[in-house]
Amino acid sequence: MEYILETHNIGKKYKKTSIIKNLNIHVPKGAVYGLIGKNGAGKTTLMRLICALQKPTSGSYTIYGISNENKKIKDARKRIGAIIETPSICLDMTAEDNLKEQCKIIGAPSYDNLHDILDIVGLTNTENKKAKNFSLGMKQRLGLAIALIGGPDFIILDEPINGLDPEGIIEIREIILKLNREKGITFLISSHYLDELSKIATNYGFIDKGTIIKEISSEELNQKFKKRIQINVSNVKECVKYLEESKIPYKVISNKIVDIYEKINVSDIVIELSKRNCIIHDYQEKGESLENYYLNLIGDDEHV
Repeated sequence: MEYILETHNIGKKYKKTSIIKNLNIHVPKGAVYGLIGKNGAGKTTLMRLICALQKPTSGSYTIYGISNENKKIKDARKRIGAIIETPSICLDMTAEDNLKEQCKIIGAPSYDNLHDILDIVGLTNTENKKAKNFSLGMKQRLGLAIALIGGPDFIILDEPINGLDPEGIIEIREIILKLNREKGITFLISSHYLDELSKIATNYGFIDKGTIIKEISSEELNQKFKKRIQINVSNVKECVKYLEESKIPYKVISNKIVDIYEKINVSDIVIELSKRNCIIHDYQEKGESLENYYLNLIGDDEHV
C-alpha cells in the first residue's frame, strides 16, 4: 500500500514532558484519515510536526516517501495544505484578496484558478464582503480555500467543524468528500465529532497518551461493529429454546431482553414465538457506534 504520510517512532518533548512518544501512523494515498483522541492526546502536536511548525525530539517521518531528514522534504511539503487550530485569515480582506495573499506567501505564479477555488468552497458570491463579516462556517470554508492554494495532494485539518451549526457541518463535509473523490486529495482530519467523522472517514487512527494505539480501515471497523436486534419478550426461556432450535446466534441480556446477532424477519419470529406462548413486546435495531468503539479501546468512560 502506498502511504502519503508515515511516522517512525516519532516523539516530541517539552522540557521533560512527553507529548508524543514512539508514535507510528500510516496515512494511505487517497484516504480520509480520521485521527481520534481526547484533548491533550497529541493530535495537534503531531500535525504541527508534519507541517514543520515544530521539530520532533526523536524518530522521523516521511511525506510521499521523502524523509524529514532529507533536504527534498521542503518540496514535499509544498504539496500539503493545512489548517492547524484556526484558519490563517486576514479579517480586513475579502475572500479573493485572502487567496491572493496566500499566493504571494507560497510563491504561486498566478491568480488564474482563484475563482475555481472559491467556487469549490461556495464563496464565489462574497464579492467585496470582508472576512470579518463572514459567519464561522464561511471562515472555515475560506480557510479550506487558502489550504487549496498551490494544488495540494494532501490536506491536514485540525477540528474543521468545531463550533459550526448543522448547516456549516454539512457544507464542510460535502467539500471534503468532493475534493477526496473528484480531486483524489488525501485528508488527515482530527475531530471530536465522531458521528460526523464516521460519515466521511475511510481510515482511523486512535491516539491516546501521545501514541497511536490502533489503526483500522472503515471497512474493518464496520465488520467489528456488532449489529443486532434487541427484543423484549414475555418468556425468555421459550425464546431461547426457539433460537437454539433455529440455530440463530443470540445473547440473553436480562429476564426480558435478548439480543439476536443475525439478520431476521421479525414478523416471522413474532409468529413462531406466539405459538410458544411468548410475546415480543418491543424490538430495536442496535449497533456499536464509533464513539463506543473508541471508549472501549482506551478503557475510559470520558468522552473525546
